[in-house]
Amino acid sequence: MSVSPVKRQKMESALDQLKHHTTVVADTGDFNAIDEYKPLDATTNPSLILAAAQMPAYQKLVDDAVAYGKKLGGSEEEQIKNASDKLFVLFGAEILKRIPGRVSTEVDARLSFDKEGMIQRARRLIDLYKEAGVGKDRILIKLSSTWEGIQAGRVLEAEYGIHCNMTLLFSFAQAVACAEAGVTLISPFVGRILDWYVANGDKKTYEPSEDPGVKSVTKIYNYYKKFGYKTIVMGASFRNTGQIKALTGCDYLTISPKLLAELSKEHVKLTPTLSVKEAQACDLEKIHLDEKAFRWHHNEDQMAVEKLSDGIRRFAADAVKLERMLK
Repeated sequence: MSVSPVKRQKMESALDQLKHHTTVVADTGDFNAIDEYKPLDATTNPSLILAAAQMPAYQKLVDDAVAYGKKLGGSEEEQIKNASDKLFVLFGAEILKRIPGRVSTEVDARLSFDKEGMIQRARRLIDLYKEAGVGKDRILIKLSSTWEGIQAGRVLEAEYGIHCNMTLLFSFAQAVACAEAGVTLISPFVGRILDWYVANGDKKTYEPSEDPGVKSVTKIYNYYKKFGYKTIVMGASFRNTGQIKALTGCDYLTISPKLLAELSKEHVKLTPTLSVKEAQACDLEKIHLDEKAFRWHHNEDQMAVEKLSDGIRRFAADAVKLERMLK
């Protein structure tokens, strides 16, 4: 049944409706996209910064980062590392001029198994933001959801008041450990989970409600709400608008400019699929994971093991490309 043009004018876009139930976050380093879709928050990662840094519009930020690296001196390696951190912060500070909320800035993925290294690098990024006049309450530091990353998040939150966004999250074990560590926010990846099932199974298409990525985030959301965890669930890495609409009601969803554009043109009625009330009625059992139990449960999920290691390698490769560009 088609909607009459008059009704369609009155009906809000899917994006506007989504904003009533869920905090919409822009998954981009491109300022124009942020200006256009007016999200509350924004997330960046090495791949997004690499893409944005290659656009002529952002050449000045790259030049400023290089100048900063040279000014601090040291070996070429140290200069590039300092320039790279500065570039992430320059992008973050510019994004914050355009949004009311927080920006996520990622710690180098090559530190994913180095707890102390992640803590040190996170504190350095916060110091750079402070130099730029940005307080730590407007920053989320992104860390890989390895056991070491989760424990780094625990320390940063409890001892330094630094808010963390745990990324590359694919398994239920990762989600439970993050909640127990008391981190601010997690980013379970929807699209990459779907990619794995499509690549490794006989089924090539899924209805949104049966999508393995959607089901994963739904379970995590229900678990957090049932047991009263304060950690925010932010669905990430979407392949289509169907996945996004199937998670209406999730705390946050971080969405690429391409899918934000599609949602802004869609005029279908959205109803929340996730709610605290329904979560509290579900039959999940509370579990506790120490390091041994975490490693075992995570290891039992082949998809999560493969996607976590693949994600770390990809982000690390893009960090290397970014450093080459700065060099």
